[in-house]
Amino acid sequence: MTVARVTEITSSSTVSFEDAIKKGIARADETLDQVRGAWVQEQKVVVDSGQITEYRVNLKITFVLKDGESSRVA
Repeated sequence: MTVARVTEITSSSTVSFEDAIKKGIARADETLDQVRGAWVQEQKVVVDSGQITEYRVNLKITFVLKDGESSRVA
């Protein structure tokens, strides 16, 4: 049986929403094992003097939990 968990992260980029998503997923994959999917929950921009200076995304990341025996701490 496979059990997955969802965690929420926020990522940002000065380039684009797509870049913020890619950075967020790459960072999550460094920390979490078996990342299997993600969806964008929210998008925001930071504006300064009428110009977009930062793109921000809130992501829900899905990852598979390890088997019960292998994830127990002795």
